Amino acid sequence: MNNPLKELEALGQSVWLDDIHRGWLRDGTFGHWISEDGISGVTSNPAIFAKAIRETRDYEEAIAEGAREGLSAEPLFERMAISDVQAAADLLRPTFDATAGADGFVSLEVSPHLADDTQGSIAAARRLWRDFGRPNAMIKVPGTRAGLPAIRTLISEGININITLLFGLERYREVVDAWMSGLEDRLRDGKPIAQISSVASFFLSRIDTLVDKRLEALGGASAADLRSRAAVASARLAYVIFDQWTGSARWQRLRAAGVRPQRLLWASTSTKDPALPDTYYVEALIARQTVNTMPQTTIDAFRDHGEAAVRIHENLDDARRTVEALRDAGIDLRTVADQLEREGVKKFIEPFDELKAMLTERINAAKPR
Repeated sequence: MNNPLKELEALGQSVWLDDIHRGWLRDGTFGHWISEDGISGVTSNPAIFAKAIRETRDYEEAIAEGAREGLSAEPLFERMAISDVQAAADLLRPTFDATAGADGFVSLEVSPHLADDTQGSIAAARRLWRDFGRPNAMIKVPGTRAGLPAIRTLISEGININITLLFGLERYREVVDAWMSGLEDRLRDGKPIAQISSVASFFLSRIDTLVDKRLEALGGASAADLRSRAAVASARLAYVIFDQWTGSARWQRLRAAGVRPQRLLWASTSTKDPALPDTYYVEALIARQTVNTMPQTTIDAFRDHGEAAVRIHENLDDARRTVEALRDAGIDLRTVADQLEREGVKKFIEPFDELKAMLTERINAAKPR
């Protein structure tokens, strides 16, 4: 029986797991997903780690060890997170090697409190890159205004970057420019760029969640017809931008130096609206040179009943009309993107702070009496 997940690989799209769990890494579950489903990467964030630490006993020994050493919550979290992402990276190393470094990456995020701190983001990313110590590592840096110069600097230093929290086309263009500028800086310094990898993570379901609330408030048939269309329209137009810059003379000069294109990564791909198919954001955005990072429930759904076919260029005119119709209805997707970026930073900070509070409590409970 054909596995639709494996068919995505044949169509040029990588499937990454948007989750990490120490038990899966140790009991063979993640290895099975690599071999049987073609999973070729992992993304993580504070909420994912908080869930794994809160809901399992897999971290109790590490917490007790940290308590004995007198570690506080944040350095203990970093130690445990780095241990997990290193284990995942090692399991994905054969994928990385077989694709000559094109795939097989694991992402670890700088503190979300640094989203508006350029120099802090640079320092944290350098430290995580050093401590991660794997060629198939990616450090996640938010694509905020402060993140753009950090991205340029880090790319110029040869660090693989996953630019996260992208919601709008304008910011995506700026991210591409920052990435290319970092590569150009490195070339001017006479340093190689061929092994540097990057993805630009475009978030989907959060766009529809916000826009659909506004449409519901507007009411009427025309507003109802626009429901659940903003995210896919935005993503398809982002891929048009991808096609444009990969055809530019600027990119061709960089490509001649051996570097691979920065891939678009579709994030937040689980459907929040029960009226939508559970594979909605996967099936709509299958394309070459892209990544779809999915939670386990979406991976299971697509394996069971997904239909793999390249659809990214379908209905581009409709995508443009959708953006125009939303604007006519008073919903400007640039403003939506700005709001979602701010909310996204907050949604990463809150679980990060909750995680630190939980770890502080467990550290105190584990300290020798």
